[in-house]
Amino acid sequence: MKIANFLSKYRSQTPLWIAAIPLGVLITTLALVIKCFGADAIMGGSQIALLFASSVAATLAIVFCGCKWSTLEDAIVENIRTSASAIIILLLIGAISGTWMLSGVVPTLICYGLEVIHPKIFLGIACIICALVSVITGSSWTTIATIGVALMGIGQAMGFSEGWIAGAIISGAYFGDKISALSDTTVLASAAAKVPLFDHIKYMMITTVPSFAIAACVFFVVSILHAPESAAQIEHISQTLHGTFNISAWLLIVPVLTAVLILKKLPALITLFAATVMAAVAMLVFQPDIVTSIGGEGALGSFKALMTACSSSTATDTGDAMLNELVATRGMGGMMSTIWLILCAMCFGGVMAGSGMLAALTRMFMRFAKRPLSIVISTISTGIFCNLTTADQYISIIITGNTFGDLYRRRGLEGRLLSRSVEDSATVTSVLIPWNSCGMTQSTVLGVATIAYLPYCLFNIISPLLSILVAATGYKIVKRDSTN
Repeated sequence: MKIANFLSKYRSQTPLWIAAIPLGVLITTLALVIKCFGADAIMGGSQIALLFASSVAATLAIVFCGCKWSTLEDAIVENIRTSASAIIILLLIGAISGTWMLSGVVPTLICYGLEVIHPKIFLGIACIICALVSVITGSSWTTIATIGVALMGIGQAMGFSEGWIAGAIISGAYFGDKISALSDTTVLASAAAKVPLFDHIKYMMITTVPSFAIAACVFFVVSILHAPESAAQIEHISQTLHGTFNISAWLLIVPVLTAVLILKKLPALITLFAATVMAAVAMLVFQPDIVTSIGGEGALGSFKALMTACSSSTATDTGDAMLNELVATRGMGGMMSTIWLILCAMCFGGVMAGSGMLAALTRMFMRFAKRPLSIVISTISTGIFCNLTTADQYISIIITGNTFGDLYRRRGLEGRLLSRSVEDSATVTSVLIPWNSCGMTQSTVLGVATIAYLPYCLFNIISPLLSILVAATGYKIVKRDSTN
């Protein structure tokens, strides 16, 4: 694979103390930025912190490790290249967030959701719905950008805190992403560990299903204990949305057709673009008043409204301050800070990989890998650590799988134990890190800071812990002759 070949080119014996300096600089600088700016850190401070840490890493690599700038530059470019499709997907998600809201698709889903889903089971149901959609789509990003946004609005209308809502949505979405045969991370983890795909998925069930069951039970309990908004308040929200948007069951055609495209296994870019176009058409048909208020009268005004919905911020006056915030959109422009952050994170990850510093840091975990339990702990620690340093789950999966592959074979451990440990760490924890591409994306899409939802992503937190617990019991860990 191209990424694997890219990473293997830059392995060296960089001293550990040198490799640790840029990481320390990054953590310290980010801590200061978050202290100063809080949730607004993504608006520029975090980007500068990543670039500063990148410059420190590059300076150390050139001065102490003898690296050439051209080598580091190639590594940065390659790292950014691997994130190109994610950036385009982010832009399309921004367009979807605008068109699905202003067309009335999301308000319709919210209104129907308020009628169908009882507050006493909301968080658990939201988690399960996202899990089912993600299993079918194989994509946590698509799930969160579509049904996740609607569930976010329903939960806020019911009075749940945004952290709990986002945690339930993300937990469900990443369960499906992790076990779906259509998921790119699932395929990548099995390939990195050289394990047949369905053997990998079956073995993951040992830790994945209990982790999800525990998380879902907690979400149901929290929902039962939650004091929901009064029936009068929920009715007010529903009536306000009806008064602002033309709520119609016909609008459900857009998400239904989107689901059909997903089931047809079309590429994510095509599906998201089609979903945007369908919502734009629905906006013209069902929301003429909103189109006029945004773009003005006539065909040119309609064109302007559609371009604005896809690209820029919009504000719709519902007469209710909370709902005004809920239905406000940012379009593609709202994704630019996230894209800026991804590019800066890729610079840091590229320098760390290209200089050999990342390899030096990951070798640190290998020293503790003696018995099956310590090997699994080291694998999981490496996966999480790579998410912190490379800011990309795909690179983290490849690095972790390649780093430990020979060790597992020498110790007579199955490849599927490696692939499961990689998924239980690199895949599920990426969304918990503010500067990781997954953490940045889901925070932007849901409008909730990563730090705010992190404690409530129960599935993502439980998965690596349960993986270690299962390894400690030795359950289904088969030792084989290492010479075979």
